Amino acid sequence: MEKIPCDLLIIHGLIVTLDDHGTVVDDGSIAVTLGRIVALGPSEEMKRRFAPAHVLDARQGVVLPGLVNAHTHAAMTLFRGLADDLPLMDWLHHHIFPAESRLTESWVYWGSLLACAEMILSGTTAFCDMYLFEHKVAQAAKEAGMRALVGEVLYDFPSPHYGPIENGLRFTEELIQHWRGDPLIRVAVEPHAPYTCSEELYRRCMNLAQKHDVPMVTHLSENASEVQQVMARYGRRPVAHLAALGVLNNRLIADHCVDLDERDMDLLAEHGVHMAHNPESNLKLASGFAPVPQLLRRGVCVALGTDGCASNNNLDLFGEMATCAKMHKAVASDPTTMNAATVLRMATRAGAEALGLKDTIGQIRPGFAADLIVVDFSAPHLTPVYDPVSHLVYAAKASDVLHTVIDGKVVMENRTLTTIDLERVLSQVRAIARLLQP
Repeated sequence: MEKIPCDLLIIHGLIVTLDDHGTVVDDGSIAVTLGRIVALGPSEEMKRRFAPAHVLDARQGVVLPGLVNAHTHAAMTLFRGLADDLPLMDWLHHHIFPAESRLTESWVYWGSLLACAEMILSGTTAFCDMYLFEHKVAQAAKEAGMRALVGEVLYDFPSPHYGPIENGLRFTEELIQHWRGDPLIRVAVEPHAPYTCSEELYRRCMNLAQKHDVPMVTHLSENASEVQQVMARYGRRPVAHLAALGVLNNRLIADHCVDLDERDMDLLAEHGVHMAHNPESNLKLASGFAPVPQLLRRGVCVALGTDGCASNNNLDLFGEMATCAKMHKAVASDPTTMNAATVLRMATRAGAEALGLKDTIGQIRPGFAADLIVVDFSAPHLTPVYDPVSHLVYAAKASDVLHTVIDGKVVMENRTLTTIDLERVLSQVRAIARLLQP
C-alpha cells in the first residue's frame, strides 16, 4: 500500500486528546498536513500509513493540545521583578504606569519576543495580550510563530503610545483591518478597566468590536479597592456597571473577576461572558480569591492566564495550573474541588473558547489546527505514571516540555527554539533593563 504524504508525524506518545469523549491513545501518533491534524492512531499503524517530511519522537511522553494563556501583557517581561511586594493600586500608579511612560515600540517588540520564547519553552501555543504598541506584539508573535489575540489598551487618559483616546480607537480599527484573515494573529478591542474608562468609552469599544465581529477584553473586579472606586463613582458594582452599559455579552473576555457577589456571578453567566482567571498574580498582589468553582457551576467559561511578568513573575501555565487547583482546594477546605481534569481543561479547551477558537484549537482531533506539545515523562518527578492528567497539573514543570508545534510548524524541537534567536533577544532585553534600572 502506498503511503500517504504528510508534513509532520509525531510518534510514540501517550495522546491526551481532550476531545468530548476523553479519548487517550497509548503509544499513539499524529499526522499533520498544511497545519491541520489529518489523523491519529496507534504508532505502528500510523507509520505504515504515512510518509512524513518530518518526524518528532515523543519518547513515550504525553502529547496534548498546546496551552492557552488567556490573559497576559507580554512585553511586561521587561518589568519582571521591577516593583514587587506592593498593593495593586500602588504598584500600578506609582511604578508600572511611570515605567510604561518610557516605553518605545522597539522595547515592546523585544519584550514580546522574550515572552514568546518563554511561552513556547513552557508549552503555551496561544495567548491573549493587552498592552501598548500592540502592533509590535503582533509582529513578535507572528515572527515567533505563535497564535495570539492582541489588542491595544485603551483608557481615558493619554497613552504613551497613541496619545488621546480618539487616536487609540483609530489605531485599534487599523490594527483589526491590518491583521484580518491572518492564520495566527487576531485583534480584540481592549478597554483597560471600569476605573480607567468612561461609560462612553466602553460603549464605543463594544460598538467597534461588534462592527468588526471581534472580541472585547477588559479587566474587571480585580480587587475590593476597584469595586469601591467604581461604586463611589457610579453607584453600582463593576459587573453591574458593565451590564447597565450593555457591554456584557459572549464576545467579552473579563480578566480577574476576583471580587464578585452572587448577582455579579449570575450576570456573567446570563450574558455568556468568558472569564480569564489569574491565580498567581491575584495571590502576589493580595487581590483575593476569584470564586471560580461557583462560576463553573453556573456554566461560565473560565480560562487560565498568567497576567504579566510584573505581577506574577513568569508566563508558566504549568505552575499556574498547580496553583489554581491547590488554591481553590484550600479556600473551599475541600480536596475534591477543582480536580486536575477541570484545571487542564481551563488551560486548553476553555482558553480556546474564550479566545473565540473553540473549533480550531484546544483538542487533538482531525480537522483541528496542529497546536500540540509533547511533555517528557521520563524524569524522576514524573515516575511512575498512574494518571497522566494528574501529573500534568500537579507534577509537570515547564522545563519538561520537549517539543512545541503551532499551526503545524515545529517552533521548538528537543528544547531548542527554531523561530527565535534566543541569545539575541536576551542581549537586547538586558540592555533595556539597564536603562530601566531604578
